[in-house]
Amino acid sequence: MNTLEYLTRSCTEALAGISEDQKTILTDLIVSKKRIFVFGVGRSGLVGQTFAIRLVQLGLKVYFVGDMTTPILEKDDLMILISNTGKTMSVVKTAEISRHLGVHVVSVTAHKSSNLAKNSDTVIIVKPKSDEKASIYAPLGTIFEDATLLFFDTLVPELMRKMESTETDMRNKHAIWV
Repeated sequence: MNTLEYLTRSCTEALAGISEDQKTILTDLIVSKKRIFVFGVGRSGLVGQTFAIRLVQLGLKVYFVGDMTTPILEKDDLMILISNTGKTMSVVKTAEISRHLGVHVVSVTAHKSSNLAKNSDTVIIVKPKSDEKASIYAPLGTIFEDATLLFFDTLVPELMRKMESTETDMRNKHAIWV
């Protein structure tokens, strides 16, 4: 087996537990909320930033927690948090604060009994299987991060349909850096 085969198979397995209903719930939340906030730390944060860019390209008001221009949370907002372990202190604390403010919290984690999951209204489990090859082909949280990115990308076409948005519409909202 080569690395690509391992990553592809492992990501598919990690996403197998996510139902179409869960995807629908999340896409409905995204289109119904006034503003969307996304947060993760490290590589999970990079995955979150990538998803945030897609949402911006769909024309949604999206903020990445921690940016200097991120506004204060309000009750009608949505918070999407990403943490493989569900233990990352800043992510868990963000969930606690968000829920206290009445914000709907969605967590994407590998651990359904984690502190993050316990402090979330909606939990999406991306569960990589543990095996001896992981440290060779996909060290650290690679499978969780890759699978989470794929999961978020599966939401984009559904969001496009719900928002009646086209690829051309998205391209017109694509940042142009000169």
